[in-house]
Amino acid sequence: MAGYRKLGRTASQRKALLRNQVTNLLYHGKIRTTDTKAKEIRKIAESFIALAVKERDNYETITVTSKVARKDMNGGRVKEEVDGKKVTVFDEVQKEIQKDKPSRLAARRKMNSYLYDVTEVPTDAAGKKKNTKKINLADKLFTEIAPKYANRNGGYTRIIKIGPRKGDAAMEVLIELV
Repeated sequence: MAGYRKLGRTASQRKALLRNQVTNLLYHGKIRTTDTKAKEIRKIAESFIALAVKERDNYETITVTSKVARKDMNGGRVKEEVDGKKVTVFDEVQKEIQKDKPSRLAARRKMNSYLYDVTEVPTDAAGKKKNTKKINLADKLFTEIAPKYANRNGGYTRIIKIGPRKGDAAMEVLIELV
């Protein structure tokens, strides 16, 4: 017996399908699909969630000093004249950032290599590029999903059978994060 289901597709199509389904499951929290696809999605999604739970607190907080351009009331940069040239004025600002330790960084890169980029579009500006924002799913896994499952040993997804699909009678299921 093979270690995975072929889903009636070529390797590249199958990998793209699973990447898309796992990305949507982690972004939306639940998706509707067929039973066999859900069982394959479950393997991948649970491994990513387990990895995020394991590495969720594996970072250090450091203070960094950076230069930021001073802004005027209209949001433009403040400039002053030095030796006959206009030069932008910078202020030093201290920020606290989270620096991943090597194992968490490797986990983040593994997630980013598999999951697709998600672009969130506000409903009032549908069809326009303005005000869209990219969602980093690896970051969402570490900050939102992993703390929810910190005290749980596996079993992060649930498959609920809906019934046969009307067109081809394939068993449809709802796969969701518990």
